[in-house]
Amino acid sequence: MPIDQIAIPILGALAAWLSQERRPKLARWACIFGLIGQPFWFYASWKAEQWGIFAVSVLYGFAWLRGLWVFWIRPMNSQKP
Repeated sequence: MPIDQIAIPILGALAAWLSQERRPKLARWACIFGLIGQPFWFYASWKAEQWGIFAVSVLYGFAWLRGLWVFWIRPMNSQKP
């Protein structure tokens, strides 16, 4: 079984699970695992010539990048009023 077919469900499920976590210290990791999984989505959809899935993967990538920005780069507790 190709590595992308292993990584996609594991990383995707982990990202989804963490996105529903009530503890913020764990929930913030959802975007990290989501971003780690994106290259596998890009590769699999490109190789299979599934352009719709590739386009959706780009959108998901932007969503996970937003999480990276919100929870890691510019978290609210470090912003000055």
